[in-house]
Amino acid sequence: MRRRANRSSAEQNADIDMTPMLDIVFIMLIFFIVTTSFVKESGIDVNRPSAKTGETKAQGNIIVGIKANGEIWIDKRQVDIRAVRANVSRLHAENPLGSVIIAADRETKTYVLVAVMDQIRLAGIMNASIATESESQ
Repeated sequence: MRRRANRSSAEQNADIDMTPMLDIVFIMLIFFIVTTSFVKESGIDVNRPSAKTGETKAQGNIIVGIKANGEIWIDKRQVDIRAVRANVSRLHAENPLGSVIIAADRETKTYVLVAVMDQIRLAGIMNASIATESESQ
């Protein structure tokens, strides 16, 4: 009879306590959420024009960067003007609530900016914004 009692107590002690492992998993999850950047940058630095009427967008955005020499950058990659529509469509499908922001250098030619805006509209997004710097009053 004693052997039975010893076996049943050994079986009760054989259970694995999952609480510490779950704590570690949740801490790692919180760490990765906090350190992840949710804004996709265009991958280039531009000298944006200033505006007194600029507004701040709070949601995650799709940023299309245009350098002064006419290079177009999306998601840290240089793209051709013909690929803007496909890239913006893909990124918009991944983040349907995000808006499209065009970060054009102040020296960018107008025809390049208009061509990019046309490609964005052909992708089905009618409310693209142009990034500016706030002007001090």
